[in-house]
Amino acid sequence: METTDNRSALPSDHAERMARARLSLAGLSVGDALGERFFYKSDVGSLIARRAIPRPPWQWTDDTAMALSIVEVLDRHGHIVPGVLAERFAARYQREPGRGYGPTAMEILEEIGSGVPWDIASRGAFRGEGSMGNGGAMRAGPVGAYFADDMAAVAENARLSAAVTHAHPEGQAGAIAVAVAAAQGWRLRTGLSSGKPQGILEAALEHTPEGPTRKGIRYAMETRAAETVEAAVEMLGNGSRIISHDTVPFALWCAARHLNDYQAAFWTAASALGDIDTNCAIVGSIVAMYVGPEGIPTEWIESRETLDGL
Repeated sequence: METTDNRSALPSDHAERMARARLSLAGLSVGDALGERFFYKSDVGSLIARRAIPRPPWQWTDDTAMALSIVEVLDRHGHIVPGVLAERFAARYQREPGRGYGPTAMEILEEIGSGVPWDIASRGAFRGEGSMGNGGAMRAGPVGAYFADDMAAVAENARLSAAVTHAHPEGQAGAIAVAVAAAQGWRLRTGLSSGKPQGILEAALEHTPEGPTRKGIRYAMETRAAETVEAAVEMLGNGSRIISHDTVPFALWCAARHLNDYQAAFWTAASALGDIDTNCAIVGSIVAMYVGPEGIPTEWIESRETLDGL
């Protein structure tokens, strides 16, 4: 049973926070849905190089489905409540299991749906080590957007949002890094923080716990923005291993490289191939915070499948 929320306990600027969270969700979902359209294409490299726009509608995947649940919990509670989020994740999965969930996520969500406590289900993955996959990171942008004026709250709520399915510290580290980068994108846009686009990497490095993901972010800071995508992938990965430290550093590098240009950020992320929809979802959730709603092409938003309830 979902915990009863207390709307009076929501922060006074809740509406503004939710506008930011929905902006990050928009960037995430467009990147996810358009990125997904390039999977399973024999000529994917050529299509991306030509920036060929697929015919709509573009259906979103589990990346967006889980981000929708996060935004709903934030709207109702003003912070991440893991037990409530677990219920939302499981309910969405049960309604639409064909959204592209990975095998481990499916197993965890099925267990939660059958009544297994979320922390037990999450810890049970990979023989008790928990998942270090990129699933916590792919949905974390809206968390950073909501708490963008408080980096400590960003990091803690991002960790909680990932822990529901990713008990491994690296799975949580990826979520923290992405959420912090999204928050920093908004802070740079509004002048709350000063600096260059590289600042999203610096902020992520500062708040991400020690481990392979943080090490990858440091490598991303040392990879020149003018470097080729191929060279960056060789250094940072491209999500093909579906784990945090093979995905998040490259996604943050893309976002920092094109923080003021949503389309360029998308095509750069897509050109790396690998886990295309997740790479593009992460990049979109961050870059949207800097370019604002007007920076996401209207025709792309209109081509994306509607977001239910939002």
